[in-house]
Amino acid sequence: MKLEKMDAFFTVRLNGYDEHMMTEIAGAKEFYPYTAALLPLEHDVNVLDLGCGTGLELEYYFGLNGGASVTGIDLSPDMLAALKRKFSGRKMKLICGSYFDVPFEANCFDAAVSVESLHHFTAAQKLKLYKKLNTALANNGYFVLTDYFAESEEAEHLYLSELERLKSEQGLGPNAFYHYDTPLTVEHEIEVLKKAGFSDVRIMRNWGATYTILAR
Repeated sequence: MKLEKMDAFFTVRLNGYDEHMMTEIAGAKEFYPYTAALLPLEHDVNVLDLGCGTGLELEYYFGLNGGASVTGIDLSPDMLAALKRKFSGRKMKLICGSYFDVPFEANCFDAAVSVESLHHFTAAQKLKLYKKLNTALANNGYFVLTDYFAESEEAEHLYLSELERLKSEQGLGPNAFYHYDTPLTVEHEIEVLKKAGFSDVRIMRNWGATYTILAR
């Protein structure tokens, strides 16, 4: 397979993206609303959405809390434009870029959320992000992560080694993000969150290989 850069991969698949996510991913019709329901319901809260895409989780969240302020970060400008059109009347700040690079102000978010985005990255990349995120959350703030995970350590290693093989074979550099799934096991994901400073990390629910984790 030919690897595609992350932003380009999602941009060219924008038409039909929402339908694909909701109909082709097992449990999606349940885990999007479930994730949204875990976010704070006070009307003056600030929520960070990592890899917000077209805002499938926000459709449910704004239905529960129309007064929330949401900061959404995504690599695809076209997805962000679609998100802005979808929620033109809501309080949103949209940032086109990598959530690894965007600086977060300390103690500025009441909660953070990410759905089906972080399974593209390594434990080392996530550790830096989660440390930054932990600092950005206010007192009693929390992170809701819904994503799919590798079924075993062997599968986790296989995903990572296959990505490195493809990058080497195609002469691709190490710094750009390419669309290829490299999920950790859920146990390793929890370990990374705890190393980053989250003291209370628990599995809330799962739908097959997709889990919702709450980290405080």
